[in-house]
Amino acid sequence: MVASGAAWESTALGLLSGRSGIVVLKRCVDVNDLMATATAGQADVAVLALDAHGLDSAAVEHLRRHRVRPVAVVPDPSADSARARAARLGIATLVGERELEALPDAVLDADAPDTAAPYFGTEPDLPGAPPAPAPGAPGRVIAVWGPAGAPGRTTVALSLAAELAHRGSPTLIVDADPYGGAVAQHLGVMDEVSGLLSAARLSGSGELDGRFGTVQRSVGERLNVITGLPRPDRWVEIRAGSIEHILELGRAGGHVVVDTGFSLEDEAGAEFGSMPGRNSMTLGALTAADEILVVGSADPVGLSRLARGLVELRDLTAGAPVRVVVNQMRSSLGWSESDIAGMVAGFTRMLGLHFLPEDRIAVDRALIAGRTLIETGDSALGRAVTALAGAVVPGGPPPVPAGRGLKLRTAGRAPRR
Repeated sequence: MVASGAAWESTALGLLSGRSGIVVLKRCVDVNDLMATATAGQADVAVLALDAHGLDSAAVEHLRRHRVRPVAVVPDPSADSARARAARLGIATLVGERELEALPDAVLDADAPDTAAPYFGTEPDLPGAPPAPAPGAPGRVIAVWGPAGAPGRTTVALSLAAELAHRGSPTLIVDADPYGGAVAQHLGVMDEVSGLLSAARLSGSGELDGRFGTVQRSVGERLNVITGLPRPDRWVEIRAGSIEHILELGRAGGHVVVDTGFSLEDEAGAEFGSMPGRNSMTLGALTAADEILVVGSADPVGLSRLARGLVELRDLTAGAPVRVVVNQMRSSLGWSESDIAGMVAGFTRMLGLHFLPEDRIAVDRALIAGRTLIETGDSALGRAVTALAGAVVPGGPPPVPAGRGLKLRTAGRAPRR
C-alpha cells in the first residue's frame, strides 16, 4: 500500500493486517517505491491514495503489467471528480475513507474488474441541444476535429472560444494538435514556453491540480489559452492521460474548446516502448468531450474527406452524436445548403448542421493582426460563428459590451479560475 501519509493509513493497515487471507507486503513511501515492489512479482493488490504524488495512468499500467490490481481510497467514491480521475487512471475499485471497513473485502474480491470504464459525465440526449451550465456549474468540453486538408479547425475553435468568452463565460482554448498546432500563432502569442508540455509534466508528477493556472496564458478577462507543442516531434513528451486531466480541470472553471489533430489512427507507438501513440491526444480529447464539432470544407475534396471522416469518427465513438460545421461555403461551388445537408445526414447522427461562409478578408485580417474574429470588427463569418456558439451553448448570458479587448498576448500567467 501507498498512502502518502494520509490520515486513514494506520486504520487501513490495522484492518488489512487483521483480516485472514491478507498479507501486507509493504508500506511504500511513494509511487516509485510501489512500482519497484510490483516488479518483484509478489503482490496481488495495491491499495492506493488516489491523490498520491506521481500516481498517473503510466504507473497504473505498470501495476497491471505485473498483475497487481489497484484499489483506491478516496474521500467520497460517489463524487464525480473522484470517479472521473479514477477512470482516467484506469482504476475500477474505489473505497471511501469513511467506509474503510469495506477495504479488506475489496482487496479480496477476485471478481472485481481490473480496469475502470471511462467516465466523462453524461452525454447529451437526442434530439435537442445540451443545456447551458447553471451559474457556478462546471462548463462543457467542446472538441473541434476535422479531416486532413486544413478545413479550418483552428479558425473555428478560436472563433468559438472567443465568442463564448465574449458572452461572459470563462473559456479555455487548448491546442492539442500533435502535428501542427498553431493556436499560439493565431493569437500572436510569441512565448516559447509550451503550456501543453508544462501541463503534461505537472500531470505526471501529480502537481497539475494545484498549479493549473500556471500553464495558461491570459488573452482577455475571460479567455485563457494553453499553447501547443513548440515542435511536432515533441509529442512523445505527452504521457497517456495528460490531455484528459487537462480537460477535466479546465471544465471545472468554465467552457473548454480543444483544437485537435486530424488523424484518428490508434497506432501503438511500439518504437517508443510504453509511450502512447502520436494520436492519443486527439483520441483522448474526443473521448473526454461533451460535444464534438466536426469541421469540413465545402469543396468537393473537402466534402469527400468529411464523409469518410464522419464514418471513421462514428466507428470510433460508437455512434455518439456530433455537430457538423461546413466551412468556406460559397456560391461558386454550385450547390445549396440543402444539397450538402442531404449528403451529410447519411453518415452520422447530428446534433446540428451549420454553415460558415468563406470570408477570406476577415480571416486574413484577424490572422495578420494576431487577433480573433470578434476583435477585428463585424463580418459575415463572425456573425455565423455567433450563431454557432448560441447552438453549442444555448441560453447563456448575452454578449458583454466590448471593453479592453483581448490584447494580453504575452502577458503573465492566467489568473486562477
